[in-house]
Amino acid sequence: MNKLKQGFTQIYTGNGKGKTTAALGQAVRAAGNGFRSYILMLMKEFPYNEVSALSALKDFITIEQVGKDDYVYRKELPPQEEIDKVKLALERAKQNMLSGNYELIILDEVLVATYFGLITAEDILPLINEKPFDVELILTGRYCPEELIDKADLVTEMKEVKHYYKKGILARRGIES
Repeated sequence: MNKLKQGFTQIYTGNGKGKTTAALGQAVRAAGNGFRSYILMLMKEFPYNEVSALSALKDFITIEQVGKDDYVYRKELPPQEEIDKVKLALERAKQNMLSGNYELIILDEVLVATYFGLITAEDILPLINEKPFDVELILTGRYCPEELIDKADLVTEMKEVKHYYKKGILARRGIES
């Protein structure tokens, strides 16, 4: 039985830094309250440091990383194998959401996955529409389709105002990676 009385659907989108960080912070806060979270990270199979750190909370936080993003940098369409992996992972996320085992479901970079053609907004809508009353659902990523914004209860747009990347400073270990 879930401990959360009422859950909502949240979206963290925009071109600014902090979407994944905000969602993961929510999972840490939930763990501090004894809630369990399932996090699906799409297009992030690389061993990210935040995943390593969250392993200390493995009794409360389950993380699944699915899909590569190398085709993005080559400016290619995603291979069918990646599309299939992401669609199966989204189905597993839905099963986990409906299982009663988790109070918080995070679909990290799911919005970017729509932009790159791995899935569509129509693939995500059933998760929003079938979300149990006592489960919180968080979607992250740039390029949020309007139909998902319409369905969400809370939408936060992270907007880049100024960024040191524009000065040629790359991702720094422990801060961005």
